[in-house]
Amino acid sequence: MEVKKVETGAVLLWRLSAEETPNHFEQDFEQAVEKGMTKIVVLDGYTLNPGDLSWDGLHALGDCQVFDRTSADLIVQRAQQAEIVLTNKTVLSREILAQLPELKYIGVLATGYNVVDVVAARERGIPVTNVPTYGTRSVAQMTFALLLELTQHVGHHARTVCEARWSASQDFCYWDYPLVELEGLTMGLIGLGRIGRATAGLAKAFGMRVIGHDPLIRSVEDLEWTELETLLRTSDVVSLHCPLTDDNERLIDARRLAWMKPTAFLLNTSRGPLIDERALADALNAGRLAGAGLDVLAVEPPRDDNPLLGAKNCLITPHIAWATRAARKRLLDTALANLRAFQQGRSENVVNG
Repeated sequence: MEVKKVETGAVLLWRLSAEETPNHFEQDFEQAVEKGMTKIVVLDGYTLNPGDLSWDGLHALGDCQVFDRTSADLIVQRAQQAEIVLTNKTVLSREILAQLPELKYIGVLATGYNVVDVVAARERGIPVTNVPTYGTRSVAQMTFALLLELTQHVGHHARTVCEARWSASQDFCYWDYPLVELEGLTMGLIGLGRIGRATAGLAKAFGMRVIGHDPLIRSVEDLEWTELETLLRTSDVVSLHCPLTDDNERLIDARRLAWMKPTAFLLNTSRGPLIDERALADALNAGRLAGAGLDVLAVEPPRDDNPLLGAKNCLITPHIAWATRAARKRLLDTALANLRAFQQGRSENVVNG
């Protein structure tokens, strides 16, 4: 059990890493309630701030209780007396919200806000805010980190050197996979929002031709818009940068994977359910696709039986495209700005207004 209590004038912060709330904490929090201070609860703060950022800005806005993680059965207990609740992936359903009588504001520590029943919140007059633009450059960077690993296999070859294979080589160099130059290849972007456009800029810097498809955005400067089938059939690299909707779940399915070149790469730093994972695994294992680089999966963390975990030429990273320190600091700063605006009677980044 780790419990830290920090006092800054009238402001108190408690940080608990365990799943149990000790009695003395409950007593302290109830005393803060009685003093009429703003009560703030962060339900799952660890991924945003594992210790390299500061919660001081949040301390200054009220009595703040930060939990690393909160299981579903503890949400009501921990948030019941809070006026302000911040969540990243902890679900706030209609049923949960009905049990939080003091709640006046919900801040989502992410861009996607599907973890909150925004309709139920709106019915109660509770604004829900998000952080829309904090990770643009970091996600675009991760997209190319995946692509460069697929085309150069840097990690693999570095490991073989450490295993003394180069020292034992009869030649001055060796490579185990085809090494692919990006200049002159076509990158197809599905989704032309901020991240898609930032990725396009990186692709052009590598000398790639860039085409794109987006059902809502049909005109982007210096970028050729195409129909989805044309994009999949002609691209050497396909990269997904679209939000998940009811219309595009499993957008990349067996039929559309069959449209892609067998030498093409598929990248996804957006949302896992955009891809039919079984169909992608089958295509990779059959050699109908050269490789895939994925930072997201349909279920996170993945189950042991996820077919992509053992698929050929499939790189999977644990949803870290957003997680550079710079991006997380922007996220926290914007979340604080959203909350300050609410306390001052203004609206910033409200998604259910």
